[in-house]
Amino acid sequence: MTVKTVVTLPVMAVGEYLLNALLPRRCPCCDRGVASGLGLCGTCWRQIRFLERPWCQRMGTPFTHDVGENALSPRAIADPPEFDRLRAVAFYSGPAKDLVLALKFARRRELAEAMGIWMARSGNEFLGDSLVIPVPLHWTRLWQRRFNQAADLARVAADISGAEYAPFVLKRTKRTQQQVGLPAKERIRNVRRAFQVSGDQLQKLAGRRVVLVDDVYTTGSTVSACTKVLKSAGAGTVDVLTFALADPANHEDVDRSD
Repeated sequence: MTVKTVVTLPVMAVGEYLLNALLPRRCPCCDRGVASGLGLCGTCWRQIRFLERPWCQRMGTPFTHDVGENALSPRAIADPPEFDRLRAVAFYSGPAKDLVLALKFARRRELAEAMGIWMARSGNEFLGDSLVIPVPLHWTRLWQRRFNQAADLARVAADISGAEYAPFVLKRTKRTQQQVGLPAKERIRNVRRAFQVSGDQLQKLAGRRVVLVDDVYTTGSTVSACTKVLKSAGAGTVDVLTFALADPANHEDVDRSD
């Protein structure tokens, strides 16, 4: 690109060109050079275990073969979730896990754009006319972290789908212990009575379809606690949309922090 071409570009495009020249684009997972700003390299892309149909209508976990429309997994039948449906982009492993951890702990907030776009595609069956609500952080943790990764993802997914972004409907009233390493029963106890609907937001919920957004779904204790509160406050349905989903067939510990 010549100097003359750069001068005639819009300001935003000039900034992007200069950024590319000074800071070569890197894969956020392995640091290899890539062509686009938020793209993964080919190797990391092929390692992501994307969730695709056929899948469980409730849990969004894929089946090995087509078992019919609206089929439910044994897990969904034996232990039905509080929410109506769950959809995620990929299993929480490999590069998908790296993206979640980079966004949350390395403060790579620019990753939320591409991740949110992928989430909008995964949740397109229910996002359209919904109220998109991020899982909230307690104010003390938000003050420490300075941002809520679930809110960043929810904002992008809502913008892409045309849904209503509603970050102030749900609030976290109790500072809970971090969920990392806690067994399932302790996770449930940890988030009990931790969430509340803001009084001035109740009218928004009446009969609405809600899409609850978080970065990763592990045992479901957090989104289940949120769902109970939202439905008690009048929400018609509550679907859950996350970037990653812990593989129920893999019992390895999950690096999860709320």
